[in-house]
Amino acid sequence: MEMKELEQTLVLIKPDALKNSLTGYVLSQLSEFHTGLRFAATKIVCVTTMLAEEHYAEHRGKAFFPSLLEYITGQIHYPDEPWKRRVIAYIYQGENAIQKIRNIAGPTNPHIARDTKPGTIRALGTVVPIKDAAGNVIEDRLDNLIHASANKEDAEREIKLWFKPNDIPPLMHPYATEVSREHYYFKDRQLFLTYEPDSICFIAPGDVVWKTDMEILRQLAQGQPAAGSFESVVAKYLINLV
Repeated sequence: MEMKELEQTLVLIKPDALKNSLTGYVLSQLSEFHTGLRFAATKIVCVTTMLAEEHYAEHRGKAFFPSLLEYITGQIHYPDEPWKRRVIAYIYQGENAIQKIRNIAGPTNPHIARDTKPGTIRALGTVVPIKDAAGNVIEDRLDNLIHASANKEDAEREIKLWFKPNDIPPLMHPYATEVSREHYYFKDRQLFLTYEPDSICFIAPGDVVWKTDMEILRQLAQGQPAAGSFESVVAKYLINLV
């Protein structure tokens, strides 16, 4: 199989799409019949604040960042029904997967999508004004139904953030993996190499993990500058656990 056929992209069906029963519509639009792409993996995720912060890390510090976290974690659309808060995550695979999905998704801003690409998925979304304590509009939040990776670099970062290697069939792995020889524990957003009371073992000897995750953990364990954050590693291993 040629590597171009292995291009993968992450798609998230967000809480507003789920709330409005658009899951079937989205999957129909992104189906192999329309795109020629295939599923490589899928999972239903209760999005933690840590996962949300890492997914939207580029927006950290912006006025709309807190509202964005509430949106993707489902707090806005299911304020009184926490058991309904979830996102459906997919990996699509195939030639030119990233651009094909983005073409069907449409422009990020739903208003622009309706004006310029009215047949796209995000044309069904909405733009929500965000106000400060005085009631002044300071920014907009884009409730645009789905997320789609923007480029190959983003796709790799996002897939590794939302999926563990064993979530994906081995022949569909586009990124290098490694077998852990150590235990790694998580507690209070800190890394431990031995068990601490109330800590969670998120990687054990024999577990198959992304090679880049192992490199980050080794660097952090040795007190060296790491190529990524601890949260970006541990978030995926805690999906649906905490």
